[in-house]
Amino acid sequence: MNTIEIIFNRHSYRGKYKTDPIPREDLKRIMESGLAAPSGCNKQTVSLIAVDDPATLLKLHAVITPPVGETAPAMICVLSQKIIAYADRCFAIQDYAAAIENMLLAITALGYQSCWYEGHITDKDRICDKMAAILNVPESYDLVCFLPVGIAESAPVPPKKKPFEDRAWFNAFQKEE
Repeated sequence: MNTIEIIFNRHSYRGKYKTDPIPREDLKRIMESGLAAPSGCNKQTVSLIAVDDPATLLKLHAVITPPVGETAPAMICVLSQKIIAYADRCFAIQDYAAAIENMLLAITALGYQSCWYEGHITDKDRICDKMAAILNVPESYDLVCFLPVGIAESAPVPPKKKPFEDRAWFNAFQKEE
């Protein structure tokens, strides 16, 4: 697949995964793709932890409630640092969003599936903090997301998208209210 085909074929996958392990070289390539993303003022606020150890995955999934992605043989945890770029501006959210999308595209390109889990772990119950403790993440980093990585047991179902004309225009906003 070329890049455009990968973009149109990437969908969030919330089903069960096959037990096939993910080769470390594939996990490394996925993480390299994330770290290649643009970074506001090149502050490089994103760090990553790939988890493929079954015992560590069990510990992580024991704190993720309700359970999601629990059958994936690997996960990538996304860490972020709040680093001021200039004039009290921090671009950490933009940085990790770009890194996550790069990784989701790389995951698809390599024949795997995933889903961006952020709000599920960062809301008031702070599952992310429990995950960070398991992974020995220093307090200066926030664990903001995890991506399960694996081969899907079933084909992902593409979501229904609004028509292009309802969301994109040329030269001016053109949607009638």
